[in-house]
Amino acid sequence: MPLINISLRAGKTDAYRQAISDSLYRAMRDTLGVPESDHFMTISEHTAANFRTGNAYGIVRSADVVYIQVTVFSTRTAEQKKALYRRAAELLGDNPGIAPEDVFIVVHDAAKENWSVGHGLAQFA
Repeated sequence: MPLINISLRAGKTDAYRQAISDSLYRAMRDTLGVPESDHFMTISEHTAANFRTGNAYGIVRSADVVYIQVTVFSTRTAEQKKALYRRAAELLGDNPGIAPEDVFIVVHDAAKENWSVGHGLAQFA
């Protein structure tokens, strides 16, 4: 039950944004065992003035950097997260063609009782 927020510089096509969503969904299915139809993603586009990046940590990033925040149950292992990072970079490289140095991912762990996916219930607590 991941929740994904994707941020990128404005101006990309609908097909480009769809490819990002599709590639991330596939990466989660491949590495985290996310069930079919578990699509909970938003994409936010930002003007160049409101979208900054740097070359910290020895990685030279381009204007095409994509920031991806993934919130998951706190039961995910470090190995699952590492597999997600690798698979997402691979798939995003294939489609829509994002360079691996431009794939910036942060995973946030959330306890199961912190989720309500509808009807005001804590479905996973």
